[in-house]
Amino acid sequence: MVVGMSKYNFLVYYKEYNDFLLKLRDLGLCHVIERQSGIVEDGSNLQNQIALTSRFERVLKELAIIAGADDNIAKCKPAVEGFDYQAALDKYDSLQEEKTKIAQRKIFVQKEIERFGAWGEFDWDKIYSLRSAGYIVRFFTCAARNFNEEWVDNYNAIIVSEFNSQVYFITMTPEGVVTDMEETERVRLPKESLSDLTAILNNEIKHENEIENTITQFCFDSYHSLEQGYNFALEAVDLTKVQLSSDPQAENKLIFLEGWIPTKNTEEVNKYLDSLGIFYTCEKAKKEDPAPIKLHNNKFAALFHPIAELYQLPSYSELDLTPFFAPFFVMFFGLCLGDAGYGVILCLAGLIGRRFVKPAMKPMLSLVAVLGAGTIIFGFISGTFFGIELLKVKWPWIQNMKKFMLDPDKLFTLSLIVGAIQIIFGMAIKAVGYTIRFGFKNALSAWGWFIAIVGCGTGAVLHHFGIIDESVAKIIYYVAGGVGALGIFIFNDMKRNVFINVGAGVWDTYNMATGLMGDLLSYVRLFALGISGAVLGLVFNDLADKMSPDIPVIGFIVSLLILLFGHGMNIFMAGLGAFVHPMRLTFVEFYKNAGFEGGGKKYTPFARREKEDK
Repeated sequence: MVVGMSKYNFLVYYKEYNDFLLKLRDLGLCHVIERQSGIVEDGSNLQNQIALTSRFERVLKELAIIAGADDNIAKCKPAVEGFDYQAALDKYDSLQEEKTKIAQRKIFVQKEIERFGAWGEFDWDKIYSLRSAGYIVRFFTCAARNFNEEWVDNYNAIIVSEFNSQVYFITMTPEGVVTDMEETERVRLPKESLSDLTAILNNEIKHENEIENTITQFCFDSYHSLEQGYNFALEAVDLTKVQLSSDPQAENKLIFLEGWIPTKNTEEVNKYLDSLGIFYTCEKAKKEDPAPIKLHNNKFAALFHPIAELYQLPSYSELDLTPFFAPFFVMFFGLCLGDAGYGVILCLAGLIGRRFVKPAMKPMLSLVAVLGAGTIIFGFISGTFFGIELLKVKWPWIQNMKKFMLDPDKLFTLSLIVGAIQIIFGMAIKAVGYTIRFGFKNALSAWGWFIAIVGCGTGAVLHHFGIIDESVAKIIYYVAGGVGALGIFIFNDMKRNVFINVGAGVWDTYNMATGLMGDLLSYVRLFALGISGAVLGLVFNDLADKMSPDIPVIGFIVSLLILLFGHGMNIFMAGLGAFVHPMRLTFVEFYKNAGFEGGGKKYTPFARREKEDK
């Protein structure tokens, strides 16, 4: 259900305006109508404020990763009043910058150490002492096949090591002698020794560990304070946006502001505004008004609000389709996943997980539990339990339940039947919704299609099962078809010429005939996905049985590993499809036939920021 809204117009003296905004924020009920022509306090800068919130968000996300778990975050020190947020952000960024520099220095030193790999440890002082004695030591490398033994006599070449068909050697020649050796490469080593470089690397690692410990302590000391600062920064952005939405009047002496408040709250809001001495007007929103959308449904339908918001919110004059598609979504998810065993896992995961998550996540896990329960029901109807075909087993306790299970042919038929039911249900919603929004005479076309399809379809079904004979069925066809034709071809638009209406009706008939067939066939995916998941589960069961060795303990372990991996992967893949494809059927087939237009803007009141979950 779309919550009713009332439009408020505020007129406030400019000296009292900022105090009024703070009190309006404390009220937390007004969705301000945004403009881009208002006023902002001197010195405020929306872009800088948004950049600051982005910085807070980045740091908090990184600190949450450092903390590692919600339990660790909960152990952090509580927020401190008067905390210097800017200094804390600067300190964190400087620590991360130093950590990055250390990482770069480590990479450089490690590469230098790698260059010493073939040469080992030696004393540079001895090399320099040889130079003072008139001898130059040079370092070379070449392919083993290119090493010339004459170099030993001519240049005092000494092989230090051989690695991967490569020779590493030095020459020791009197100063001024030029070494003329083809196919060699001169090596220039760092001026530090290998032990010196190793010591430098160890110091860098030690420094890095100290920085990481400092960051961890910073997280423990500052996380909740920074979280509070983030909320303050978001509130500052909200306040600036509201100021920009203000409209100065009477030479800037009065400030005009517009907003929406749920109609159910107007009485308390009016009392509050009267106590402040604020001039305001209040008027209930009309159907054509662009009021923001707030959904309110029973506990079951409310679980599906996040799914509805993935597409679009309804316009203010439309019906909220959430409570109408929610039962179908559970049914479709169960048919697509198609395994009662998987449903048990999802249901337990949702129910148990609710006990360990934050309040904001509890509805999502409740939705998982509901979808799991639906999968249990339709998994048994499909006759599959962890890939086991229940129709073929001879377990005593399952025999009485087999009469409720369907073979693949019946599952195919069931998918088309539920698709037809949802399409017709959507057409009924469209007819009712158009009647509420535009009046009955402007909804005659929608009613015509509903009467024609439901009437003729009912007559065909009753005749097929022998409940009525052919003559009665023909009467139903004529009556339903005739009444429907009047709405489709004659009264589809009371303001137009009848001949134009007939032409429009013919075009509508073509679109409806081709569209309905495509819509109905789309529901075959319910059958196909359910069968594919069941077959894959059966394959993994067969693999676990045939690939396990005939050794008591090892065979059991191998089978268990195959089953855990196989069914785990199948739950993930089939679960993903079982969520996406029902959503597609909802947003395309059902929404289209229900006449959904959408375009509503979510109700976001100007309010204090609650603690954000990172």
